Amino acid sequence: MGIVLASGSPRRRELLKMIGIEDFRIVADESEEFMRQGLSPEQTVCEIATAKAKNVSFLCGICDTIIAADTLVYLDGKPLGKPCSPDDAAAKLRSLSGKMHTVYTGLALLRGSKHAAGAEVTNVYFREISDVEISAYVKTREPMDKAGAYGAQGLGAVFIERIEGDFFNVMGLPLCRLSVMLKEFGITLL
Repeated sequence: MGIVLASGSPRRRELLKMIGIEDFRIVADESEEFMRQGLSPEQTVCEIATAKAKNVSFLCGICDTIIAADTLVYLDGKPLGKPCSPDDAAAKLRSLSGKMHTVYTGLALLRGSKHAAGAEVTNVYFREISDVEISAYVKTREPMDKAGAYGAQGLGAVFIERIEGDFFNVMGLPLCRLSVMLKEFGITLL
C-alpha cells in the first residue's frame, strides 16, 4: 500500500513531507481541467480534484491511496485562475489589491472503490499594492503558475494583511482536512 500524490506541485510535495509523509510517488494528472457551469466553488474544486484522482488511478495499484487537490481563487464570485501571461498576472494582482478574496481547495482521496472528497475555504485580505510592486513581483516569475497570481509561501506574502482560515489551504493543500481524511483511510500521522 503506497501513497500517490496526483500533482506536480512542488508546494504540495513540500507540505506532505512537512507532515511526515516522506514515502510517496508523484503521478501528476496532465489532463485538461474542466469546470462545469452551475456548481458552487466548493463543488467545483471537489469535482476537479476527484477527476484528477480518477485519472491517475489507472497508473496506480488498487491498494494505493491517491491524494488529489485543486485550488481556485475567487474574487467577487468569479474565479481567478493561473495567469496566462505576465500582463494577465499584473491584471489579476491589481484586481486583488486592497480587497478580500476567497481560496477554495478541493481534496479527493481514492483507494480502490473507496473515495472521499471535501473542500476547504479561506478568506485572504490583500493590502493596497502599487503598480511598481506588482511589476517587480511579476518579474520574479513567482505568480505565473499560481491561482490568483501569487504565492502566500513566497514573496507574495508581503501583500497579505491577514488570513481567515487554513493558511495551508492558500498554499494548495489544507493539512488539517487532509489529516482527517487520511485517518478515514486508516493512515494516521501522529
